[in-house]
Amino acid sequence: MDTTLHLSFPGAEKRLATLQQDLVVQFEKYFPDPLAPKTVVINPSNTLDPEILAKISGINHYEERLLCMLLLLRKPRTNVIYLSSTPIDKVIVDYYLHLLPGITTRHARQRLTLLCCYDSSPRSLTEKILERPRLIDKIKSYIPSNHVAHLAGFNITWLEHELSLRLGIPLYGCPASLSYWGTKSGSRQICRRAGLDVPPGYEDLKNMDDVLHALQELKQEYPEMRKAVVKLNDGFSGEGNAVYSFEKAGYPGDLDTLRENLKMVAPDLTFDVFSEKMASMHGIVEMFIEGAIKASPSVQCRINPLKQIVVISTHDQMLGGESGQVYLGATFPANPGYVHEIGKMGYQVAEELCKEGVIGRFGVDFISVKEPQGWWKHYAIEINLRKGGTTHPYLMLKFLTDGYYDHHTGLYQMPNGQNRFYLATDSLQSDAYKGLTPEDLIDIAICHNIQYDSTTQEGTMFHLLGALSEHGKLGMVCIGKSAERAADLYQATVDVLDRETAGF
Repeated sequence: MDTTLHLSFPGAEKRLATLQQDLVVQFEKYFPDPLAPKTVVINPSNTLDPEILAKISGINHYEERLLCMLLLLRKPRTNVIYLSSTPIDKVIVDYYLHLLPGITTRHARQRLTLLCCYDSSPRSLTEKILERPRLIDKIKSYIPSNHVAHLAGFNITWLEHELSLRLGIPLYGCPASLSYWGTKSGSRQICRRAGLDVPPGYEDLKNMDDVLHALQELKQEYPEMRKAVVKLNDGFSGEGNAVYSFEKAGYPGDLDTLRENLKMVAPDLTFDVFSEKMASMHGIVEMFIEGAIKASPSVQCRINPLKQIVVISTHDQMLGGESGQVYLGATFPANPGYVHEIGKMGYQVAEELCKEGVIGRFGVDFISVKEPQGWWKHYAIEINLRKGGTTHPYLMLKFLTDGYYDHHTGLYQMPNGQNRFYLATDSLQSDAYKGLTPEDLIDIAICHNIQYDSTTQEGTMFHLLGALSEHGKLGMVCIGKSAERAADLYQATVDVLDRETAGF
C-alpha cells in the first residue's frame, strides 16, 4: 500500500512539518484556554473508497455527522468554519446552535461561517474543495489575523494534507503516511504488538488467490471452524467485508467455489468488484468468532500533539447485516463486566501507535465472548485511525454537559456529580419517515417532549437530519441518567415517530 504523501509542490513535506509543529505550540498555549482567539476549520469529508461508501444509504448526508462540533462555539472567542458539499438547511444549523450552554444564538452565529461547494457528486468533499481555488481563498479570508487555526477532518489522506498546505494551517489527525496502521492488516500487527489476542487469520493478502489459500490453510489449521470473514483493508462500517460459510459451502477447493459461496455484506457488491478492491486495497482473512453470549465493544482514544494518551470512551456496538458485520449504533459506556479491560487494552494499543507517531482520535473494535466460567475473552478486530461512528455521539454528550469519561471507573461524570449514559444510532430508517423535513421532525420532538432538555440534561438529540426526507433515515443520541433510561428514551422516540407517520 502506498503511504507516501503526494503533495503538489517542491518542499511541501518540509512546509507540512513546520505547520504540524505549530499545532504543538497551539496545543500547549491555546487549546487549554477557553478564551483564546482561535478558528477551527471543520472538513467532514469521508475520503474513503467511493464504491464502498455508495453502499451506505444516505451517505451524501454523512458530512452532517460532525455538526456536533458547532458546539465548539460555546467558547466565546472560538470561530468555526464548517465546510460541506451542498448547503446545509438553516433549520438544522439553528437546531444545534440553540443548545449552546451560556451562549446566545446570535453570538454564536457571528462566529460561524458555512461554506459549501454546491457539488452533490459522489466524490469526497476534500477533492471538491481542492478543485476550487477561490473557495480556498475564501476560507482563508474568514480566519482572523489574530487567531490561531487548525483543520479538523473525519479521516486523513494525502488530500487533506494538501488542503492543509493550501490553507496554511496545521491538520489535527493521524498523518496519511501512517494510515497502514489503521488498515485491517496493520491493525492485526499493532494489536499483537500491544499483547492483545486477534482472531486466527492472515493479513496482507494481495488478491483472491491469496484469499483462497488463506481460507484453505485456516480451515486445515482449525477443522472445527464454521465461518471465516474476508475483509478489505480499507472497508468502512463493515461494508467491505464478506463471509465464507464452510458449513454451507464446504472446503473451498478453487476460485469458482469461492465465487459462488462468498457472501458480501454490502448487498450490491459483486464478487468481481470485491476482487478488484482486494487487488488494489489488499486485505485479510480471519476466523469468524463464535459464542453463545457475544458482544462487540469498542474503545476510543486520543493521542494529542504532545504525545499524551487519553482513553475517551468505551461503547458496546450494535451490529447487523450479514453475520452481524455492519455497524448500526452503540450504547455508552460499555458493559460494566468488561469496561475496565477494554479501556486498558485501548491504552495499550495507543502506546504502540504513539511510538509510530500517530496523533488524533482513533477507535479499537473488539469481539468479546463470555466463557462458561463467567469471564470474557476479547479479540481485537480493527483499529480505525479516524473519527468513527462512536465519535459524534460522545462529542455531543461532552459538548452538551461538559463532563468527562473516567476509564478507571467506567462512568461518565458531569460537573454536578451525576452520571450520564446514552444509546446512539446512525441507522434509524423507515419508508414511513420519507417526506418528513427537518422542521417536521423538530416540531414532532417538541410537541411530544422527547427533545434534549438542557435543564434535566436528558432527552434525544437528532443528527443526519438531511437524510430524513429522501431516505427516511436519521441518527439519534438518547441521553439518560441510566442505561435503562437511555434505552427507554430511544424506544419512546421511535414510538412517537411511528405514530406520527402511521398511514402516510
